[in-house]
Amino acid sequence: RVHAIGQHLNQSAREAIAENLTVQPIMGAMLNIMDERHRARVIEFCTGARLIVLDTLSRIHSLDENSNGDMARLVATLEHVAASTGASVLYLHHVSKGSAREGQTDQQQAARGASALIDNARWCGFVAKMTEQEAERLSDRGFDRSPIGNERRGLFVRFGVSKQNYDATPLDRWYQRHTGGVLLPVELQEIKRESGNKGGKGYDSAAY
Repeated sequence: RVHAIGQHLNQSAREAIAENLTVQPIMGAMLNIMDERHRARVIEFCTGARLIVLDTLSRIHSLDENSNGDMARLVATLEHVAASTGASVLYLHHVSKGSAREGQTDQQQAARGASALIDNARWCGFVAKMTEQEAERLSDRGFDRSPIGNERRGLFVRFGVSKQNYDATPLDRWYQRHTGGVLLPVELQEIKRESGNKGGKGYDSAAY
């Protein structure tokens, strides 16, 4: 995936990534951030970094995901890692099956498990699949504004912010999946449905 992303970047950006990005596999490593020895190794390894991405949260602890007390301790521990290394810590987490089924993955409460995982964090972003309704009212074709449709909606996801403790305006943005799983920004246009007015169909020009 990193190499696929690199195909869309210029040479200086690729060189910067090669110099600064470190990917550390944790499959089979049994990492437990709540263990003092494991945590010390993470802090030593990440000191001086600007950003630490943990993918996924469920792989780095053995606590009860549904316990607010346990998850509050987990988030506090990650705050300690951030303070000790000087880096921001971003953890990836799944949404609940109910939220996914109801198409509510863009809601703050959609995260799986205890609410402390989001309540105690400073920022929460989401990636939501395009729904059938969105696929019928949005178009990526500027020349005829035909709807994306159910067959192609799997190529599009929406990124947005569901919790924001910083002084910034959260704006949703659509992305389209390309070769290698790379998500690239795409502007989608709202289709204005046929109305009773004379002149037949018209279209909005609002873009996401």
